[in-house]
Amino acid sequence: MYMLSKELTAASSVSIILCTLIGGESYGYEIIKKVKDASQGRILYSDGTLYPVLRKLEDKELILSEWRIAENQKRRRYYTITAKGIMQLKQEKLSWEFMNGLLNILWAPLPLTSV
Repeated sequence: MYMLSKELTAASSVSIILCTLIGGESYGYEIIKKVKDASQGRILYSDGTLYPVLRKLEDKELILSEWRIAENQKRRRYYTITAKGIMQLKQEKLSWEFMNGLLNILWAPLPLTSV
C-alpha cells in the first residue's frame, strides 16, 4: 500500500475535515480516527497537522468549536460545521470534481501499470 504525498494530503485537508464534520460534530482524535479509517490508513493526521487546519477553518467561520467535559471527565473541544462551511464544502466538491475530470483526461495516454 502506498502513502499519499504530504502535498496532496495538505491540499485536500480542508475538504476532508469539512466532509468529516458534515456527518455531525466531532473532536480532534475522533476526526483523526475517522480519516484514518476512511482512507484505509493512507492518511494519518497528527495533532500538529490537524489542529492548525481546524484553527484556520474556525478563523474563516467554516466551523465552530466548543469545550465540553466528555463522559470520561476529560475536556474535549468539539467541532461543528457552519452553514458557511457547508457552502465552502460544496465549492470544494465542485473544484475537486473538476480536477479529477481534468486529470482523467490528461492521464488517458498513461500506460496502465501498477505503481
